[in-house]
Amino acid sequence: MTESFVIQSDIANMPLVEERLFHFCRECNVGNYYSAVSVAVMQAVENAIVHGNSSDAEKQVSVTFGTCRGGIFAEVADQGMGFDFSHFGQLPTGDQTVGEGIFIMKSLADRMTFSDGGRMVRLEFEVSGIDPADALERIAILQEHFATVAA
Repeated sequence: MTESFVIQSDIANMPLVEERLFHFCRECNVGNYYSAVSVAVMQAVENAIVHGNSSDAEKQVSVTFGTCRGGIFAEVADQGMGFDFSHFGQLPTGDQTVGEGIFIMKSLADRMTFSDGGRMVRLEFEVSGIDPADALERIAILQEHFATVAA
């Protein structure tokens, strides 16, 4: 199961992403993980808008939510210049706030990877429970069984 969409690079569009993420988590039956997932994903979207696209409303941010074995993922891509992500992800020290968002994302996600020169981040979250595709397959098997028994 995947869901992809594009928003214009404007902070005012962030509630649309949050709403779609909420519904995606409910559909995947991982609502109990929503808070951690939401904070990390919304930070990624904000970074893409503000830092990646320099808040240029003419640019877009692509967002994909999906399931993977053991959990869910979110990919957020911008149309900016990219950045050297190897210098970020550690706890900022002192009054330093540069990289704080990436530190938050890394702390909340089970895996965080950058690609496309830093223009795309993938956040993976391991969740307890069953993969939605496996659940649907099991339901189909049970429905077939009960249809046979009822006949």
